[in-house]
Amino acid sequence: MSNVITITDNEFETQVLKATQPVLAYFWDEWCGPCRLVAPSVDWIAKNYGDRLKVVKLQVDPNPAAVKLCKIEGVPGLRLFQNGEAIFSHEGAITKQKLVDIIEAKI
Repeated sequence: MSNVITITDNEFETQVLKATQPVLAYFWDEWCGPCRLVAPSVDWIAKNYGDRLKVVKLQVDPNPAAVKLCKIEGVPGLRLFQNGEAIFSHEGAITKQKLVDIIEAKI
């Protein structure tokens, strides 16, 4: 069972921007091949860092407001938020180790 929370545009403000803990937002879509490569790493982060980090995912096509707000130009897209501010952003495939290194450095 994944610890990743699926959210929509309507929940973005409360789940991400007003969160009391850091939030990793993962932007993806079904048609995205690289998203299928990154998804297991995002799940692993949620499972192993869930005590100090919330992980959410948003499908890009049905959630244009969050995509625009976060300036997502390609998927997979990752944004790390702390206190309502994006402190890290990445687009495209990323290795699990690189993602772990970023999380370790930022939170």
